[in-house]
Amino acid sequence: MKRSVQDRIVELKKRLNAVILAHNYQIDSVQELGDYVGDSLGLSRQAARTEADVIVFCGVLFMAETASILNPDKLVLIPDPEANCPMAQMLDPDRLRALKERHPGAVVVCYVNSTAEVKALSDICCTSSNAVEVVESIEPDRPIIFVPDRHLGRYVAEQTGRELILDKGFCPTHVRILPEHIAELKRLYPEAEVMVHPECLAGTVRMADVVASTGGMVRYARESDARVIIVGTEVGLLYRLREENPDKEFLPVTPAAVCPNMKRIMPEKVLWALEELKYEVKVPEAVRGQAKRALDRMLSVGAQPVPAGG
Repeated sequence: MKRSVQDRIVELKKRLNAVILAHNYQIDSVQELGDYVGDSLGLSRQAARTEADVIVFCGVLFMAETASILNPDKLVLIPDPEANCPMAQMLDPDRLRALKERHPGAVVVCYVNSTAEVKALSDICCTSSNAVEVVESIEPDRPIIFVPDRHLGRYVAEQTGRELILDKGFCPTHVRILPEHIAELKRLYPEAEVMVHPECLAGTVRMADVVASTGGMVRYARESDARVIIVGTEVGLLYRLREENPDKEFLPVTPAAVCPNMKRIMPEKVLWALEELKYEVKVPEAVRGQAKRALDRMLSVGAQPVPAGG
């Protein structure tokens, strides 16, 4: 990274009282800029408690929307407005309304990888790191709609024993991570441990020693005695794993596991966003209030049972 770009960003952050939140899938030089680097749950919690006036979200659009929902009085910027999430676009509000009509009384659990409008129609949100806990917090006799990721939903159903009503969404990046990729790496590195993301295909998940969010993978890698770890998620996470664990070897299951939208942001775009205060993400109040309720329930899971209907 050019030092002049980094220095200018540091200067503007101080002047504007800005914070940079970066997802684990961002390119290396953007992760280096982050005041906080983490998974969706960690970033959501950080956004909820930040005292900054300006939030620059280095991730995809639904993440910046989440920050706006939790911080209506702050300026939330995304350095590239075209950085979107294909999974989030697979479920629109009308489709969710129709699903709710077919299953009246069901509790709607909405993966945070979704639009603000979909969150507003849901009862509670979840991330990949707390989805099992969220589903377990719902009364045993309540039917549950889980949207939009059918692969994460299948994994949660297996872990909880709950029957979930699933939709058709999926992560185009994680479905590229195949069981045969892991089998070949295990042949070459028989002592290696395998950790994969729960958005992966069922066959891929079954081959893992550990199934976790990116935040969970970071923690596991730090604590594991394994010297070689095979990593089944978007390749951006490997930068952080290698930086934090220089004595261990991390191998991507496949180099094809790249999210092109996550890679749209670069340091120069972060600088331009701060210089021009452009690409604001603002969720309309009519949507924000309902969506915030679902997010607040996610952030306080375990406090009380989750009601249905809004």
